Amino acid sequence: MDHDIELVDVPPQHVAVVRADVDVGEFPGFLGGAFEEVMTVLAQQGLDPTGPPLGRYVPVAAGRFRVEAGFPAARPVTASGRVVPAELPGGTVARCLHRGPYEEVAAVYRAVTDWVEDHGLTVSGPPWECYLDEPDVPQPRTEVLVPCAAAEPAG
Repeated sequence: MDHDIELVDVPPQHVAVVRADVDVGEFPGFLGGAFEEVMTVLAQQGLDPTGPPLGRYVPVAAGRFRVEAGFPAARPVTASGRVVPAELPGGTVARCLHRGPYEEVAAVYRAVTDWVEDHGLTVSGPPWECYLDEPDVPQPRTEVLVPCAAAEPAG
């Protein structure tokens, strides 16, 4: 599978998220509930999402991830229930647009990470993904963003 990967600079971005440790098989249910909770809190605080829903996944154990799921917002959200403010980092990211099943997104992460290393860069923080379509679209688009920086010289 070919992956079109590009380096882009992104600004820091306020996000409103729900955080939890989640098993891989529980992702769909967690994401749907988290997105709904965040949308409710944003509306209560007079905010609209400034972009598509997103998820950030950090491994914590075999098959288990610390997940942040939510939406970008113009300003920090006030914590309410499980919804908390967070920020996506600004700077250089390797970006890849995937069209197809969500089950194939893990391969995109591997391809982007390999691409970053092949281009003399290093991953500099937790990646995230943005969901550009509803889940029931036949070929949903998922944008994968991996923060990166120049590799430290060996020494």
